[in-house]
Amino acid sequence: MSALWIATVKVTDDEAYAKYAALATEAIKAGGGEILARGGRYVQLEGPDRPRNVVVRYPSLEAAEAVYNSETYQKALTFAVGASEREVVVVEEV
Repeated sequence: MSALWIATVKVTDDEAYAKYAALATEAIKAGGGEILARGGRYVQLEGPDRPRNVVVRYPSLEAAEAVYNSETYQKALTFAVGASEREVVVVEEV
């Protein structure tokens, strides 16, 4: 069953976060992820406003977890920590 990786982000350091995004994109593509939304227009209906929203489809929940735990993505995270406020969830599609 496919799964969606959903991230809501407020970037606080554009330069550092750009380094994260470059490595994260590499990890996502290597893990079979398909980027469905990244940035772009949005409407905040509830909860904290996070102006950067990302949705990635993976073949499975396990594939998404494997990307998150991969060496490349973990290296990318070192640039995101301190450069953003983030929430990330992976949910199976129905």
